[in-house]
Amino acid sequence: MSYHQTASALPVMWTKASASNPNDNRVELADHDGTVVVRDSKNPDGPAHGHRPGAVGAFPAAITAGQLVPVA
Repeated sequence: MSYHQTASALPVMWTKASASNPNDNRVELADHDGTVVVRDSKNPDGPAHGHRPGAVGAFPAAITAGQLVPVA
């Protein structure tokens, strides 16, 4: 995983899910140097975390499979 302190400084095109409402706060994704970077849409100048593409795909699959336990 990589960490970028200021997401808006990255030379990337950020994308929200096509199914999200334009006024909702969502995570945004972008491709950067072979990683998928993720930022909080309501804090575009905040940090971004970079992950291997396979790890990003595994996250929603784990949620769907019930493999993640909610934090109380």
